[in-house]
Amino acid sequence: MTTASVSHLASVIGASRDAVSEDSANAHVVFRASAQAHDAVASTVTLGKYSVEVDEPPALGGDNSAANPVEYYLASLLSCQVVTYRFWAEKLGVRVDDISARAEGDLDVRGFFGFDDAVRAGFGEVRVVVTLTGPESRERYLELQEAVDAHCPVLDLTRNQTPVRTVVETLTGEN
Repeated sequence: MTTASVSHLASVIGASRDAVSEDSANAHVVFRASAQAHDAVASTVTLGKYSVEVDEPPALGGDNSAANPVEYYLASLLSCQVVTYRFWAEKLGVRVDDISARAEGDLDVRGFFGFDDAVRAGFGEVRVVVTLTGPESRERYLELQEAVDAHCPVLDLTRNQTPVRTVVETLTGEN
C-alpha cells in the first residue's frame, strides 16, 4: 500500500470519528439496491451509479451470462474483508504490504429447490483464506484478523441474524 493511501485511510478514520463524536446520527448510513428481472432467471441490479448483471448457470435455469447471487455474496465477503483489513491495519498500526483472499462455499441445492426442507437454502459452510504480506509477526497478523472478524460488516451479516422485512407489491387490475 502506498504512503498516500495509508494517510488517506488515516484521514477517513479520523474524520469519521470526529463526525460521529459530534452527532451519533452521523454514524447511520443507508445503502440501496434495486433489481429488474429479465430472461429466465437473470436480473440487472442497480447499486447507486453502478449496475451489475446477475444470472445462473444452466443447471439452475440460467444462461451463465454473469455471476450468480451466491458468487456475488462471496465477492462481497472478500471485498469487505480486504477493506476491513486495510482499515484495521491502519488503526492498529499493523503494516500490511499486500492482501489477497479467496473463498468457496458449499451449497446443497435440495434446500433451494425445496426438495428437502431440512436442508438450508444457503451455504452450509464458507471457507475464506486471507493471505497477508508484510514485515509483522504472525501474532500481529492474528491480532489484526481478530479485529477484522469482529468488525467486517459482510462477515457480520453472515454470522448474525439480520432482520429482513419483505413487502410484496402487486400491480394488477384487481388493485
